Amino acid sequence: MAKKGKFITFEGPEGSGKSTHSRLLCDFLRRKGFKVLHTREPGGTKVSEKIRKVLLDPKNKDMGVVSEMLLYMAARAQIVEERILPALKKGKIVVCDRFADATLVYQGYAGGLDVKIIKDTGRLVTKGLSPSITFLLDIDAKKGILRSGRVRDRMERKALSYHKKVRKGYLTIARKEPRRIKVLSATGAIEETQKEIREITLKLVKSVVR
Repeated sequence: MAKKGKFITFEGPEGSGKSTHSRLLCDFLRRKGFKVLHTREPGGTKVSEKIRKVLLDPKNKDMGVVSEMLLYMAARAQIVEERILPALKKGKIVVCDRFADATLVYQGYAGGLDVKIIKDTGRLVTKGLSPSITFLLDIDAKKGILRSGRVRDRMERKALSYHKKVRKGYLTIARKEPRRIKVLSATGAIEETQKEIREITLKLVKSVVR
């Protein structure tokens, strides 16, 4: 699949600072003259945002892991088709807060679903799209949850043992794909982490037309 732009994703356990760093990177790239689409998962479209509300509503505590996986995939299918692919074809840099790795980790490694099934479903949903680079912001599970604050969504309310599996899952896939996934500590100064993110990104996007 030919594309002109670059696709950058941010991943990590709860409280790792993905939203902050993805926003800061987008602001930086725009100042450099690049056309940027900043979005998130689940969400980013009218349909996907409605699915997000269902997924994260604490009242839906009885939702099973299969339902979780399929709803995340449905939200992803919509944003890929409606926003991400069109933006990439126009030569934009797309920065997304979470993508396919999140489902693999949260519903697979932590939730217990067959990883192969998730990957196969993911290929259909994403139309084969994979990030050019993924920044994995790593943080101890307990510290991350404490950072999340008092108002927690349905996923954040899961047991600490679950979130420890999430972190372990992320580090596992990072070891398998070291060229795509760049692991950065989420516990240092925001400025230092962001500096490293920007340096890596500028090398990646140097071929993108401004």
